[in-house]
Amino acid sequence: MSSILFYLAAFLLYGLIGWHFWRTKWNASKQSMDSSTVAASWDSFVILIPLILHGYTLYLSIFSSTGLSFGVANAVSSIVWLTALIYWLSSFFYRLEALQTLVAPIAAIAVLLPLVFPSLRPLANTELPAFKAHILVAMMAYSLLTIAALHALLMAFVERRLHHPAMSPTLLNLPPLLTMEKLLFRIIWAGFILLTLTLISGVVFSEEVFGQPLKFTHKTLFGFISWGVFAALLTGRQLYGWRGRIAIRWTLIGFVILLLAYIGSKFVLEVILQR
Repeated sequence: MSSILFYLAAFLLYGLIGWHFWRTKWNASKQSMDSSTVAASWDSFVILIPLILHGYTLYLSIFSSTGLSFGVANAVSSIVWLTALIYWLSSFFYRLEALQTLVAPIAAIAVLLPLVFPSLRPLANTELPAFKAHILVAMMAYSLLTIAALHALLMAFVERRLHHPAMSPTLLNLPPLLTMEKLLFRIIWAGFILLTLTLISGVVFSEEVFGQPLKFTHKTLFGFISWGVFAALLTGRQLYGWRGRIAIRWTLIGFVILLLAYIGSKFVLEVILQR
């Protein structure tokens, strides 16, 4: 019962913070821009409270048994938590207040997923260091590429609103599109490197990590297709200067394929097939 209170507390705090960000930043008027800027000095730290609670609930859920319980709900919740954590750290270097309005409600939903869809059984071979390293690198890669997808969506929204005479003060507070674009590709580069390490560790050390030789499944196929999409995007950026809508589209396509590679397979097996 006490553990459920941690889930509910994190959910409510995420919701309240999301509402606060929407009211003071996303939906603020031009006259309140100064006060919103001052509020950032304290509300940037307040989100750390639900982040800590969220991390604790993940610990309770993932390490609830002798093995490592890492079903679809724990996977999604972990990715969202790492995404929110990485974004929180990045927010001290970049003015990206609008993303806080998007991340908080998503995290509020994600924190409850392990309660609604608990893991059916612990994973095998979770005591192996290679497996733990593989999971850690994979989660970091998914989180960074999730941030890239959210960032790409924000860039698309800002680009559409540029031609409107009245823009939200939150959007006016954002860096120029060129600066946001540079940040986008820095995030993609970091996520791509970690995704590469994830795929390599899965192929080279498959028997040690998973306890069996590598099997060519749709998860493996989608993983390599996603890697190819991001590789093509980064190559196009270097050779042909891809930017703007092309970069946004390729980022979102790569992210959706990556989502299907891992979350899609686990969702079908655990939620639909109950396996």
